[in-house]
Amino acid sequence: MIRRLDLRPHLSAGSISRTELRALIPRAPISIDSVAEQVAAIIESVRSGDENSVLGLVEKFDGIRPQSVRVPGDVIDAAEGALDSKVKIALEKSIHRIRKVHESQRRSESRVEVVTGGVITERWVPIDRVALYVPGGKAVYPSSVMMNVIPAQIAGVKSIAILSPAQKEHDGWPHPTILAAAKMLGVDEIYAIGGAVAIAAATFGVKDSSGSMVMEPADMVTGPGNIYVAAAKRALRGLIGIDSEAGPTEIAIIADESADPVAVATDLISQAEHDAIAAAVLITDSLSLAEKVEAEVVRRVPRTKHSARIEEALRGVQSCLALVNSMAEAVEVANHYGAEHLEIQTTDDARWAREIRNAGAIFLGRYSPVSLGDYSAGSNHVLPTGGCACHSSGLSVQSFLKGLHFVEYSESALEEIGDCVITLAEAEDLPAHGEAIAARFEKGLGDR
Repeated sequence: MIRRLDLRPHLSAGSISRTELRALIPRAPISIDSVAEQVAAIIESVRSGDENSVLGLVEKFDGIRPQSVRVPGDVIDAAEGALDSKVKIALEKSIHRIRKVHESQRRSESRVEVVTGGVITERWVPIDRVALYVPGGKAVYPSSVMMNVIPAQIAGVKSIAILSPAQKEHDGWPHPTILAAAKMLGVDEIYAIGGAVAIAAATFGVKDSSGSMVMEPADMVTGPGNIYVAAAKRALRGLIGIDSEAGPTEIAIIADESADPVAVATDLISQAEHDAIAAAVLITDSLSLAEKVEAEVVRRVPRTKHSARIEEALRGVQSCLALVNSMAEAVEVANHYGAEHLEIQTTDDARWAREIRNAGAIFLGRYSPVSLGDYSAGSNHVLPTGGCACHSSGLSVQSFLKGLHFVEYSESALEEIGDCVITLAEAEDLPAHGEAIAARFEKGLGDR
């Protein structure tokens, strides 16, 4: 059901390169370019159209036409009122933990006196308005509401809109659990728009037939989505800020002989449940563990609700049980792979965790499964995928802040460094830059 990949000969011959590893453990074949033309047409329709155009696209792609793009307040209130009490309690507990972790990410102002009379102050300013995308495809994601909204609120974002696909089963509105989670967090600006249409709407806003704004454009859009969401983010980046394009979910597990094969197998299965192109990778120096994990996977998958989807993901080229010679090699492979989620289940988790450079989030030990982080650990689950962990971080309060430098020099401080600025300006053949310094010290400047 899941292929076994023996990396030992490659590693015995010397350190494996990232390029070589990507050939041996590729991500699932997915091409954003394959939908680029279709997405471009969607973007243009939203940009040049109005609310009726957007509703027409929603009906085309989601099979139902909501009464309006914005979800009415009474629909949101009703969703919160009908929320199952156990789900509400679970959301409340998760919200508390996520808020506690993200509160610690607040940024403070810094002030540096470079020279007497010369001060640089850095202040962190929230983005004015953000659009938070919550998927609505194969599953319902109130967890994504929490993961997007909470860091934005803590950052101080004043204007927050949630966009989530229309649902045929719910009169064209997003899933009630999503609406209820948003209401619990104090967000009532919600739009029944999904996919590339949502990203375009966030970028350009939506007008009614008279030209009045029904939905104001945002400065940034965050949140995971399908290939159409990723393609729209790529196409519109620059016109709107994005967190990342976000591809299929993935898990890698570093494990030695001490690991529990049941825990490892169920964690691989849990991430494969997301999507048929999700990646599930075990990296181990123990052939015995690999065999036990494989046996558990074969035994458990047929019993799960989404067995067909899970089996397709595990059989895909993106999933494997990778054998290495040592835990040091396992860490090397994991750093080259740069998984969205990385678990470490060994006799010395802390030691190997210190060696990890590239991962979206790291889960240490048998009792820290990825599914905990998906919901209630307190960490954020909007994480870099597709190897982007080598250069990007997960969503955080920082994602919604801009660092601004305030430069304040006195006359004496400028005079002291003036010759240096003039020299560098002339070296770059930009003499007017230097003249802007020299002119300030010309005799009688203050009298003119």
